[in-house]
Parts: sequence; C-alpha cells; structure tokens
Amino acid sequence: MKDTLKQQTKPKWFKGAWYSSPEEVTNPFSGESCLLTGAEASMYDFIMGATYTIEIMLDNNSNIEDPTITKLRKELIKGIDWFRETNAKAYMILLD
Repeated sequence: MKDTLKQQTKPKWFKGAWYSSPEEVTNPFSGESCLLTGAEASMYDFIMGATYTIEIMLDNNSNIEDPTITKLRKELIKGIDWFRETNAKAYMILLD
C-alpha cells in the first residue's frame, strides 16, 4: 500500500492539475476502458494534451528542435514513464 501511495505522489516537475477523484477512461481505438485514480487521470490527461500540442506545433511548421517542443517532449517522456510504472495494466490498455 505504501508503494502505491509513493508512486502516486505528484512529481515535482509536474505543473498540471492533480485530480482527487477516480475517472474511467476509454481508449478511443480499442474501446477498452480503465478506472484510473485521480492521480493517474491527471497524468493521462497531461500525456494526451502534450501529445496533441506537440503534433499541432509540428503541423504548424515549428522546428522539432524548438525549445518549447523540446521541453514538452522531455516532460511527456517523464509522464509516460510515471504512468507505466504506476499502472502498467492501464498503460497497456490506454497508451501502448
């Protein structure tokens, strides 16, 4: 139990909202759903939002080496790592 709580502590680098209520999330491609803790839902929303933002910036002819994209990509990788380590099953269903 302590390990789960430790893993779901808000990372220092994460500046987004940290939800307290669980949320059911559905993979739009497979239709499979997972019940996430508030913390997991926070990180899932960040991952999806960061991915979308990077794609839009690149579609608008931003350079892949743009400092804003570089910073967001590094945080996206941290978010994905956090999610995978915290809930591997949900990661496989929702993000893999």
